[in-house]
Amino acid sequence: MGQARAACCLLLLAAVASERCGARFVFPLQVSPAVARNGSLVPTPVLLKPAGRAGASQEAGSLALAAESGGSVSFVAMVDNLQGDSGRGYYLEMLLGTPPQKLNILVDTGSSNFAVAGAPNVDVTSYFDTKKSSTYRSLDTEVTVKYTQGSWTGTLGTDVITMPKGINGTYTINIATIFQSDNFFLKGVKWHGILGLAYSVLAKPSSSVETFFDSLVSQAKIPNIFSLQMCGAGLPVSGSGTNGGSLILGGIEPSLYEGEVWYTPIKEEWYYQVEILKLEVAGQNLNLDCREYNKEKAIVDSGTTLLRLPEKVFNAVVDAIVRTSLIQEFSPGFWIGAQLACWDITEEPWTMFPKISIYLRDENSSSSFKITILPQLYIQPVLEIGQNLNCYRFGISSSTNALVLGATVMEGFYVIFDRAQKRVGFALSPCAEVGGFPVSEIEGPFTTADVASNCVSTMSFHEPILWIVSYALMSFCGLVLLFLIILLLLPPRFRHRYTENDIVNDESSLVRHRWK
Repeated sequence: MGQARAACCLLLLAAVASERCGARFVFPLQVSPAVARNGSLVPTPVLLKPAGRAGASQEAGSLALAAESGGSVSFVAMVDNLQGDSGRGYYLEMLLGTPPQKLNILVDTGSSNFAVAGAPNVDVTSYFDTKKSSTYRSLDTEVTVKYTQGSWTGTLGTDVITMPKGINGTYTINIATIFQSDNFFLKGVKWHGILGLAYSVLAKPSSSVETFFDSLVSQAKIPNIFSLQMCGAGLPVSGSGTNGGSLILGGIEPSLYEGEVWYTPIKEEWYYQVEILKLEVAGQNLNLDCREYNKEKAIVDSGTTLLRLPEKVFNAVVDAIVRTSLIQEFSPGFWIGAQLACWDITEEPWTMFPKISIYLRDENSSSSFKITILPQLYIQPVLEIGQNLNCYRFGISSSTNALVLGATVMEGFYVIFDRAQKRVGFALSPCAEVGGFPVSEIEGPFTTADVASNCVSTMSFHEPILWIVSYALMSFCGLVLLFLIILLLLPPRFRHRYTENDIVNDESSLVRHRWK
């Protein structure tokens, strides 16, 4: 019996990894007993119904987001103003309209629209009824926003908001009221809308829509900075939803961090895009080209559940974990989010896995610093089976379009989004502890002599207009090339012979089409 209890992996549970930037597990569970060789009862695999299939019930397991003049800013009043967990997201209580209607709003640094449920929905407990608000004004503009997981369509309007545990005062904000959604609101979530805190360039239907935070900076006269602490380290990713955290609007609260704050430059103001220089597993460099880490973009996103890595980087990380962990054999399904791993409740599986370190470029471009997450952050508890087993999921996933520092990483740190100075700061979070021991580390500075001077592509195609222009230019070049080929293939007698009467008219040339 003792040897069985000490086994590294007692059970693998089938699950489904459908994600809004992360894996989502779907319940309820069905458990049936089995008999071991010695006649004792042992748990059998627990089947989790696939998401999105007919007849399957959907629940959330994760998400693949000051004062008026004369008032005062109290950062202490904003401490512990968040609730939630990494599986369902962290949300803020907000009052909308006149008279006020109370809603919980998901905090998402990976998008830019402020949107709330505007009609009854089976997966939300409350919604914003614009007809009951005397201060609501419709802008008669339809807006659609798509995420890695889920999408919604709504109507753009304006109304007043207040935050019971935020900045004092009432402010007029652009609000999208959602009347249609697909896989956005999930069963079991306790939030009713989303607060996009990224830059206006990502706002829909266009960047001319002033974002929530830009409106606060303008109206409340607060500094262009906010900071975020998410306190879910080592706690179940689909727990009670009361793990807590803090969103500090307008500054930094000293009680929420320990030690020094390390800053990395924001490479481009759309998402909070940063520059990753290298990754280490158990202190060993993956030895990949640094551009692999920044493929398309590397961003800091509180609305993403997991640490998401480009496929090549993800495979290298998994291989390194397998080599350095104390687990001899492990099902591939665990690494891709299709299975859970369960251990005897007396076991601590975190001791079997290595640390993972992420190097970011320092404000001094010739230096870097590293943030390190311990296994308690990426081997994440999900549920208990009876009284004998604890089950876990892998808090890292593969990505096709970005490296995303999501909740898996952010729960280990106090993260500062200093928009005024175009930088993101990381400091140790006092709540990032499990069993009284810290589960994150920060070290630096380190030299960047062993990496390229620039690991981020200088060409950006995140704006639709740039895609249109690039395709137009490629099409034009293709037509010119086709015309030249035809000219070369024509017999000499069909080619035009210029005379002295031929005139080159500058108005017909490309001079009048120059970019201004």
